[in-house]
Amino acid sequence: MFWAVALGAAMMAQQALAADDGAGVRRIIVPSRERATDLEVTVWYPARPGGEPVMLGDGVFFTGTPARRNAPIRPGKFPLILLSHGAGLAGNAQALSWIAAPLAEQGFVVAAPTHPGNTGANRSAAETMKLWLRPSDISDSLDAMEREPFFKDHLSAGDIGVLGLSMGGNTALALAGARIDPKLLAAYCDTDRLNPSLCDWVQQSRVDLHALDLQSADRSGRDRRIRFAMAIDPAPIDVFDFESFSSIDIPVALVNLGRAESIPLTAQAARAAKAIPVSTYATIADASHYSMFALCKPGAAEIAKAEKVGDPICSDGGGRSRQAVHADLIERAVAAFSGALRTTP
Repeated sequence: MFWAVALGAAMMAQQALAADDGAGVRRIIVPSRERATDLEVTVWYPARPGGEPVMLGDGVFFTGTPARRNAPIRPGKFPLILLSHGAGLAGNAQALSWIAAPLAEQGFVVAAPTHPGNTGANRSAAETMKLWLRPSDISDSLDAMEREPFFKDHLSAGDIGVLGLSMGGNTALALAGARIDPKLLAAYCDTDRLNPSLCDWVQQSRVDLHALDLQSADRSGRDRRIRFAMAIDPAPIDVFDFESFSSIDIPVALVNLGRAESIPLTAQAARAAKAIPVSTYATIADASHYSMFALCKPGAAEIAKAEKVGDPICSDGGGRSRQAVHADLIERAVAAFSGALRTTP
């Protein structure tokens, strides 16, 4: 029954796309300055009719988001949002299609690299914890977007922002100017108090964070082309040198998911917001950290329990549906980037 329902949902989404609705999507391959592999970058954009209907981010647990591969781009120039994903089950660019595609439909180009080591067959706890490499992935993607023939004449000059969710929020703050404290990063998994799920994986993978080469961990990831940063449940936010927040010189929007007492300690951004010179801070009380995942398929919670996933990936804050929380987050992101990048959707 589960697979029949999921298949039916996918077929309906495909049929909806037959009317040429939805964002365009393309994949580009980007050389990396520091990784041992090229970066795969997914780009969503405002599209004219055409292209191949596809579902992005569809899997065992989560529903996909419809888009149109290689559709023609709409005439005009658009602000660019660089998007950074989290780790684990949402550890790839297309997992964030639920927010990227609507942003594109509202007049933004959205480019998201899949950070190496975070997902798939090459998933690696050691690579995932090299947080200081993630900003370079974003900067390399920005370099490529400025050169890419399909997009370069459609980007509004200087209108560049970054959006990060979970570990991607850490990346967004680093791109804004926050710096990692190597000692805090090395000690991050000494206990499971800060991030039980992530640190359990680190420990099971026999990764000793103290043994990582952290000589470059405190380097600046600031990309001065970026004018605005938005971070949703940025984690780990507690591995930054706290004093570096005061040196951030662009506006930053911080959002936490959940009531104050339920927000994971490692994602709690209220104190950082007070330290950043120009910032806003908001909470969505009836959400949870898992609200950043795509919509769960029927039966996904039971499958996750049977497969001992551990995290309650289908649980939100007990109020609105995940779909409603997503609509709220999308509305906030559109408003924030529209205001900061001086554009109207």
